Amino acid sequence: MFEERKHTKMIRPIVFGLLSMFLFPHSLSSQTMVYLERAENLSYDELRIAHAQILKGNVVFRHDEALMYCDSAYFYENTNSLDAFGHVRFVQGDTLQGFGDLLFYDGNTKLARLRRHVSLVHGKANENPTILTTDSLNYDRMEGVAYYYTGGEVKDTLNTLTSVRGNYRPKTKQAVFSKTVVLTNPRFVLTSDTLLYNTDTKVADIVSPTQIVYEEETDITSSRGWYNTDTEQSMLLDRSVVHHADGNLMTGDTIYYDKRIGFGQVLGNMQMVDSAEQITLYGEYGQMWEEHNRGYATDSALMVDWSDSVHYTYIHADTLFTEEMNYTDSALMDSTYRRVRGHYGVRVYRDDMQMTCDSLIYMGSDSTMHLYRKPICWSENQQLSADSMIVFLVDGTVEHAVGYGNALCVMEDSVNFYNQMSGKEVTAYLNDGEVKLIDMSGNALTIYYPKQDDGEYVGINTTESSFIRIYVENQEIHHIRFTKETTGVLYPMDKIPSGADKLALFFWADDVRPTGPDDVFRKVQK
Repeated sequence: MFEERKHTKMIRPIVFGLLSMFLFPHSLSSQTMVYLERAENLSYDELRIAHAQILKGNVVFRHDEALMYCDSAYFYENTNSLDAFGHVRFVQGDTLQGFGDLLFYDGNTKLARLRRHVSLVHGKANENPTILTTDSLNYDRMEGVAYYYTGGEVKDTLNTLTSVRGNYRPKTKQAVFSKTVVLTNPRFVLTSDTLLYNTDTKVADIVSPTQIVYEEETDITSSRGWYNTDTEQSMLLDRSVVHHADGNLMTGDTIYYDKRIGFGQVLGNMQMVDSAEQITLYGEYGQMWEEHNRGYATDSALMVDWSDSVHYTYIHADTLFTEEMNYTDSALMDSTYRRVRGHYGVRVYRDDMQMTCDSLIYMGSDSTMHLYRKPICWSENQQLSADSMIVFLVDGTVEHAVGYGNALCVMEDSVNFYNQMSGKEVTAYLNDGEVKLIDMSGNALTIYYPKQDDGEYVGINTTESSFIRIYVENQEIHHIRFTKETTGVLYPMDKIPSGADKLALFFWADDVRPTGPDDVFRKVQK
């Protein structure tokens, strides 16, 4: 009977081929026939399975370059299709194999449907192939894509990916995963709703809200970009966030991040947050190194110290650098602190003091700000300047400021009158954000306007001393103390000599004073 069937097999494909010219709109060139290569037993049962050859024992089919193996099958020659059962194996070329308990194959559409305990192996066995496992898989040979929709797993040499739905193209090695996507890597776990992944390059394309978690190290959240799971380099877009376990955070419009060397580069609306020191660094461009927790910002660079909820510090410069420094404290304990450096065009705003200078160093170890090259500080109606200055903060509030070399203190008394003090060194002490005491030493000179009890000006007093202490109340001079060697002259208001109302160092620069957090960005000409 099996021999007789062989003769009819030679006729039926020809008849079916002629009929297909009339029954199908596409030409014969788009279709090829499925051939039975081998079977140990062939039979028919038209009542139970109409129009089917019932095949058993080491069954093999061939369609183009694909071979299909199984224990038994129903072969429908008139529809160019088959149902295969038991130890199913689908082989295409020398790099693609599919396994399962069931196979439903349509030779006209070239669609293979594998069911139950399914695995698709792509690559040679000795080359660590990519393996897709699921319970239900369709492989479209025309499009060259395998897809599942009831949960599956793809495993390559580095990563394991699971999702509810997914598809994989063996030719390009590109996969698309959707719904509850999890990528597990030896160093991190990536979760997403939709993910594109290439098993060759190991690059994951981020196209939906995605989180990458390094255990006790780093969290990355992004909605768009790519992540190379092998090199751990990434390009993250749309305000992605890199968050470290120590509380440091980096975000921006575009982030290039190399996890392996601990380096990040940010373009557009950059923010670097140090939650331990409570400092945020802003800019349009910046870089960050995880070693020593270093970073810098430029182009609208701004540092905000929010360690005190009442007195925020806003520091702007052309370029701002920040880094973590190590030191040994008074108890011989190893500690760290944050150091911030600002270069060129420094402007600082606090509600208790405002500052400008060419360069600045902010030391977190002792809460001091060191100002260099033409520094000026303002508090209420007082202006301090010197060759260099140090501002000391205690519990987030300015406690005192010291100026060295060509020190000048100016206090605006009215629109036309300025109390002035100059010397080699000046120290101004503040309380609740107001200057209460000023010490001037080293050839100290003063020009001030004493008043009567009714507020009427008495005249102008010029003095010279080695040391002067000025007491301030309600932003006015209350009284002054001099050393015994002091000399001075009091001129009535109507007999003030020309030029006697200004010290040699005098200037008033209220027009360059920062007036608010946003005003630190204002460009001024000194």
